[in-house]
Amino acid sequence: MTTGTPIRILIAEDQALLSGSFRVLVDSEPDLITVGEAGTGAQAVAMTRSERPDLVLMDIRMPELDGIEATRRICASPTTAETRVLILTMFDLDDYVFAGLRAGASGFLLKDTPPADLLAAIRVIARGDALLAPAVTRRLIAEFCRRRADPAPGPGPEPSGLDGVTDREREVLLLIANGLSNTEISDRLHLSPGTVKTHIGRLLTKLHARDRAQLVITAYESGLVRPTGKQCHRHGHTPPSDELAKTRSRV
Repeated sequence: MTTGTPIRILIAEDQALLSGSFRVLVDSEPDLITVGEAGTGAQAVAMTRSERPDLVLMDIRMPELDGIEATRRICASPTTAETRVLILTMFDLDDYVFAGLRAGASGFLLKDTPPADLLAAIRVIARGDALLAPAVTRRLIAEFCRRRADPAPGPGPEPSGLDGVTDREREVLLLIANGLSNTEISDRLHLSPGTVKTHIGRLLTKLHARDRAQLVITAYESGLVRPTGKQCHRHGHTPPSDELAKTRSRV
């Protein structure tokens, strides 16, 4: 996608009425265009390869191949890895969120999201950012805390999987996991917005993360943020503590 070129959208939805409604909404915007409609997960994968859309609006429950597996195949294939996936579903369930984000989706919204918010989400994700509905972000963080076993009393183990990440980058990653936006991170750490984006870019590279949503997963799975809400410390450095119920999660 280049500046001035419409964002190319593939709609993957097995209900014709919904698919048609999404198409009308997308095509009503001058900077968006529908390049196809897929009625099954297998069709979504095949059409992503043939049409090379910038973004796929992906339903979760579809025949032949569900939306999670279709997302995984799209994001894992070198020929379609640049395509972003925004999952739309009626099912506001944590397992779907986890599975979708691990598969490589860049966002997760409910189908009853207001049209203006859906259009905004398409634009956010198409430009390379990640987006989760605010309520989903809060529950995602809480569920990670619940799923991890309660740590034994005393100092926690050194977070794993964060080799090569500097203390400052850990601070930024922690705040991302707590749901802060770039502007909020900039204010909290007294850094310029450009410096914050640089740190996030380095984190994406070092942690082999596709986007901000996967950075959140890495922060929790690595143990940087622990189930009690406490953060793991390194070299006597204590990252700032934040409320876990922050609502935004986007670059």
